[in-house]
Amino acid sequence: MQGARDIIAEWIAEHETARNTIRKLFTEEAKLSSRALTSKKEEPDAQKYRDYFEFSEPLADSPSHRILAIRRGEKEGFLIMDISVEKETAVEELKRKFITHSNKAAHQVGLAIEDSFSRLLKPSIETEFRLASKTRADEEAIRVFAENLRQLLLASPLGHKRVMAIDPGFRTGCKVVCLDEHGTFLEYRTIFPHAPQNDWQGATLALKELVNRHNIEAIGYGNGTASKETEQLARGIDFGKPVSVFMVNESGASIYSASEVAREEFPDEDVTVRGAISIGRRLLDPLSELVKIDAKSIGVGQYQHDVNQNRLKDALDQVVESCVNFVGVDLNTASKHLLTYVSGLNGTVAKNIVEYRTKNGGFKSREELKKVPMLGPKAFEQCAGFCVYPTQKIH
Repeated sequence: MQGARDIIAEWIAEHETARNTIRKLFTEEAKLSSRALTSKKEEPDAQKYRDYFEFSEPLADSPSHRILAIRRGEKEGFLIMDISVEKETAVEELKRKFITHSNKAAHQVGLAIEDSFSRLLKPSIETEFRLASKTRADEEAIRVFAENLRQLLLASPLGHKRVMAIDPGFRTGCKVVCLDEHGTFLEYRTIFPHAPQNDWQGATLALKELVNRHNIEAIGYGNGTASKETEQLARGIDFGKPVSVFMVNESGASIYSASEVAREEFPDEDVTVRGAISIGRRLLDPLSELVKIDAKSIGVGQYQHDVNQNRLKDALDQVVESCVNFVGVDLNTASKHLLTYVSGLNGTVAKNIVEYRTKNGGFKSREELKKVPMLGPKAFEQCAGFCVYPTQKIH
């Protein structure tokens, strides 16, 4: 009889009607639940998942961040995740469809149905819904990530102003760089206004000197460690002329400073200098600077390492291309990496554009693009519409 029940259980598990019945039940009533792995419950790293030690809610109501959090906890070995429906309800649904007579055989078929659901159908359909919920959570997380990135990239640029950028710090001091209106690096200085040195007067004199020497019009400071203290310093100095002070999101600046892109741009400068330069250029033109950094390092999304990486990359690349097409690029401030997103341009031509403007002091018109090496008539036709210069107004 056991052999007969096994055969029936296999047959039911593979039957289209049975699978559709359980699938429909999962769609309507499935619950997402999680519990802590007892052996690891007291570990310090497990505490970040304490909200999910005894958790249950309808799968249809679970937001993407919760699904991804539970899956990460399971992957790290702290949680056990389960997607299920009431066994009694599922078994009764199957019995109504497969037990057509009330006789001695019906009891054996009923036992086979219970076994089929517990051993075969439930694990199989649960796997389907695990995958479907993961895909749904991925898409939602990627959508939020892409929208946040779009907002960050389309933040208003400061424009053509000479800026001072300050990367705040306590023990190692504040790194200060000066940039001209095109984002070209002018000078670097380290000041120590905060503990333990507390050289507030020396820092004040140094900033005053740099502002006067380079005709600085705006100061941008990073929002990391010691940012509030650095803001107090910058706003408390009388420079003898109006100097605007702005806070700049420095997420990913350290990633940029150690990247190949930064080494190529500033081969002779220390990583701390590169990081400060990145902060200043973000103030001048966020879009131009942020495209140099892996979007996942900017910190505008959750669980970016848990979602489908290829899908995430494609979505973020589309956002960058969309933003460039929407705004256009300023020929006199756009980085080489931003220019490569413009229609008709590649890495080599973008590099030639940057070299041309550095040598000739910036573009005065689009027609000057024709003087750039390797930028032919066809490439000019494709890219000119996306390129603006200082005398134009970007709408």
